[in-house]
Amino acid sequence: MLTVGHKLPAFTVGACISTEKGKEFKDISNTDYAGKWLVLYFYPKDFTFICPTEIVDFDKAQKDFADRDAVVVGGSTDNPFSHLAWRKDHADLQKITHPLIHLTPKLGAELGVIHPDEGVALRTTFIVDPNGVIRSAVAYDLNVGRNIKETLRTLDALQMDELCPCNWQKGEPTLGK
Repeated sequence: MLTVGHKLPAFTVGACISTEKGKEFKDISNTDYAGKWLVLYFYPKDFTFICPTEIVDFDKAQKDFADRDAVVVGGSTDNPFSHLAWRKDHADLQKITHPLIHLTPKLGAELGVIHPDEGVALRTTFIVDPNGVIRSAVAYDLNVGRNIKETLRTLDALQMDELCPCNWQKGEPTLGK
């Protein structure tokens, strides 16, 4: 798996961006987010149980991420048509506002996020700085959901660019430089 300090690989992939007829799909590229912080997360599969809880929580935090000049993009190894079908089928996913991309085999291999036995994406979250450098990389096993508040806390700490102690929260003192 790529980790802190690695450059995010260049990619252009299909994405489901809406359930509105005629506006469902768009190609998404890493260059679309140049100059912004990018929170790029992956989940194992559409039509599963833990995944929608994470997708919805990432979406509920859209304003919090935007306030930090960060964009959220999610996705799995399923294609954009599967993402659309799931969004239409699952009431909680119908109104999400961030894109769900197709983690292609090439991109999955470049990132190193494919489960070795199951062939699906691990629950991974990358925080990428405005220069395209990975500043945080976290992976969970397939049966464990992540904590979106921790992703926000990590983003806050990275943006401070100071020494942030254990359990540090935005607004608390840092250890200085």
